[in-house]
Amino acid sequence: MNTLAVNGGTPVFSEPKTFAPWPPVYPETGDKLREIYMSANWSFYGPVENEFEKKFAEYHNAEYGIFMVNGTTTLECALAALGIGPGDEVIVPSWTWMATGMAPVYLGATPVFVDGEKDTFCLDPEAFEAAITPRTKAVIPVHLFGSMADMDKICAIAVKHGIAVIEDCAHAHGGKWNGKGVGSFGKVGSFSFQQSKIMTSGEGGLCTTNDPKLFETICRLKHIGYVPGGKRGAATGGKPEMGLLCHNYRATEFQAQILLDQLDHLESDTVYRSENAEYLRKKLEAIPGLKTQAPGRCATMQSYYVFGITVDPEVLKPGLTKADVIAAVNAEGANEVFGGWGAVTYEQNLWNVAPEKYRVESHEVVRDIIQNRIILLGIQWLMSDRAALDKLVEAFAKVMKAYSR
Repeated sequence: MNTLAVNGGTPVFSEPKTFAPWPPVYPETGDKLREIYMSANWSFYGPVENEFEKKFAEYHNAEYGIFMVNGTTTLECALAALGIGPGDEVIVPSWTWMATGMAPVYLGATPVFVDGEKDTFCLDPEAFEAAITPRTKAVIPVHLFGSMADMDKICAIAVKHGIAVIEDCAHAHGGKWNGKGVGSFGKVGSFSFQQSKIMTSGEGGLCTTNDPKLFETICRLKHIGYVPGGKRGAATGGKPEMGLLCHNYRATEFQAQILLDQLDHLESDTVYRSENAEYLRKKLEAIPGLKTQAPGRCATMQSYYVFGITVDPEVLKPGLTKADVIAAVNAEGANEVFGGWGAVTYEQNLWNVAPEKYRVESHEVVRDIIQNRIILLGIQWLMSDRAALDKLVEAFAKVMKAYSR
């Protein structure tokens, strides 16, 4: 049993671990989608979209929700509504999905990448403040994986310097910081409903805000200039506002219905994942050489997109890396254990074409985590039962014992 499966030994899992399909499928949703199909009312602010926007925003303690096609367009519209454009700088974490950095570029602004924290991996408030210049107009903290950016410190710094906060919540649906929903702290919150996310309609995104003027502007930006209202804005009688460079980023009633039904399960699923995460944390951190990503310091409900583990490279035998650990754990039959995104965001080719423009610097904290330490567990693990989690811990313990000095 002590011989690793990768070396021909007996795996911890007698059969490779399998998971229920992601996303979860609810039969009643299929019936409702057929009703929408038969209604022939598929877009243009239909009743289901309106209901979903209101309920999702309310759940996250925001006044308004604006549903659109994906979580990249939400960031773009949020920045545009705040007047961000050429000559402006937007501070973003150096570890995030590329959309966080691309959204400012779409508007002619400059993303400025800053380092993350060692324990949460999220944007470091001190690095944020150190990067501020007279051109800085916004910051986009990202709640990454299974943690939260420090919204208290970030918002205080932003207020001090007159900087707008756009809260990227693509990994954090249902999360709460000091009892308040994510997406309600800054000027605008941005959510993603892409296929792998906590809530998903295949693709989709939503902005939250408490500012009625920003709400109307974002609606116009996504709805080819029309104000919020009935079909093509007819409820207000308003014509398109051609003073804005607008888009058609409208989503559909079908997507809204899928998400509306998922919203009914969000609280119970978030609690279940959070409890499983804490169960895993205690057991994995008892294994020498392993630590876990810290939850948000003031998280009263930590939402988990994936679960982050770090391996200490100094503990491993010479020549072994985190990639060897991942391969060995998966060989034990675990599955859905992976190494995360392969590069620091600002090191991707898009940003390297003109490093002086993007103020590219060496961000050693996140580079070290990404290259040498990070191991991620897919969301399916957090929806599993405790027996499966115990087997997973057993697999990690077996591998770390074999691979440690």
